[in-house]
Amino acid sequence: MSGWYLYMVRTAKGALYTGITTNVERRFAEHQAGGPKGARSLRGKGPLELVFTAEVRDRSAASRMEWQLKQWPRARKEALVRGDTTLPGDD
Repeated sequence: MSGWYLYMVRTAKGALYTGITTNVERRFAEHQAGGPKGARSLRGKGPLELVFTAEVRDRSAASRMEWQLKQWPRARKEALVRGDTTLPGDD
């Protein structure tokens, strides 16, 4: 187990937020709480839904994958959430 995860959260309006963490449950709770430890861009956008998680090799790989995923068009991100495509480097 690497200890690093890539995750996506869906807002009430359907927007997808991508992030990395070492503890998905804790990080998602921080986002849901809307406090200072949660992402500013998610505040007031709830209810939030955790829609995707993937374990990643290490922090460096997690950061690269996060950046790549943020470049994807929405349709490809939705395909990833559905399981119809894979992450970069998983091929």
